[in-house]
Amino acid sequence: MSENVDWARVTALLDDLYTAADGLERIFPGRKFTLDGHLVGSIGEVVAAYMFDLDLNPASTHGHDARARDGRQVEIKLTQGSRVAIRHEPEHLIVLHRPAGGPIRVVFNGPGPVAWAAAGAMQKNGQRPISLSRLTGLSNDLAEQDRLPVLRPPPV
Repeated sequence: MSENVDWARVTALLDDLYTAADGLERIFPGRKFTLDGHLVGSIGEVVAAYMFDLDLNPASTHGHDARARDGRQVEIKLTQGSRVAIRHEPEHLIVLHRPAGGPIRVVFNGPGPVAWAAAGAMQKNGQRPISLSRLTGLSNDLAEQDRLPVLRPPPV
């Protein structure tokens, strides 16, 4: 990940996105303009790459989003909500949460099989949901060596 990223500008742009979504919801009551999909996924990937010094795979690579310096394959999830969904059992899973206004916090950083085993049943869309509160509980039981080291604080 480039060291020359202007994270203050990234934060401002993210805040603009949240402000726009909130404004649209006020104009159209009853409609949700949630930031999700590729946009939030890509934000999570670049932030995690910065924090954990990961090498990102090409966008939309099937399976995992990045590789850690120790060779572990890493799946990355970012949400502004209360849960995430996983499609496959990752080798290692990092789940980040950013409420409107930030900042990002690490919810889970550990072995993917731990989260996979605790996730809900497979849905019709091929995903298994798991709540952030469940992931937090699982994270509290992890040994330090099961986590990737956080080398930099969340930049946004």
